[in-house]
Amino acid sequence: MKDLNGQVAIVTGGGSGIGRAVALALATAGVKVVVCGRRRAPLEQTVAAIQAKSGEALAVQADIAQAEDVSQVVDTAVQRFATVDILINNAGIGIRKQPQDYELAEWHQVMDTNLTSAFTCSQAVYPEMCRRGGGKIINIGSMLSIFGASFSAPYAASKGGIVQLAKSLANAWARDNIQVNTILPGWINTELTIQARKDVEGLHERILARTPAGRWGEPDDHAGIAVFLASAASDFITGASIPVDGGFSVNI
Repeated sequence: MKDLNGQVAIVTGGGSGIGRAVALALATAGVKVVVCGRRRAPLEQTVAAIQAKSGEALAVQADIAQAEDVSQVVDTAVQRFATVDILINNAGIGIRKQPQDYELAEWHQVMDTNLTSAFTCSQAVYPEMCRRGGGKIINIGSMLSIFGASFSAPYAASKGGIVQLAKSLANAWARDNIQVNTILPGWINTELTIQARKDVEGLHERILARTPAGRWGEPDDHAGIAVFLASAASDFITGASIPVDGGFSVNI
């Protein structure tokens, strides 16, 4: 049920954090992985880590906020590995300000990178998944998909939107045997949250106090759920949003 050997995945934002951890987990399960992002060096590091374990991977430098770059990534994946079976919509950025202080360009930058790219990437892989008789699309959301934060309005809006996008795509594409789900990471040790703890006074202590597991999460905590949702073991799960948060979202 969890055999992924020989399948092909695209992981956006695969050079660091959760994207890198998911790419490595899929490769360990036998998936050929295409990682994409704006910075080449981290992508190459992910590829090297996969190849060091005898996996197959390819780095494609691209800005997936640009539709033409999305097409390039998918075309490159198909040319190299012949198909696309799995899409991980992970790329994301955040700009922390109070709502009244954002420039409109900053709003668009966050929404285009976090939400619009997930839509355009999903559109781009859809024909190939249909040709293959099905596929898996996994969006990476956030605790801010379900909670609000005064310092992150566009990020929260984008991550709430990605949950609703997954539900819509799940309904539309179920007939094509494409399952679309969302992982909701809790407070995870990544570049974004390390900086957030510097920018937001008391954030670290508040997160620890509310998280029953008693710790911040790590990118590797998402390996198991990603492999599960990419595999046939999850064929009857679609449109779901699954927290991976150490209990943060069920605590009061």
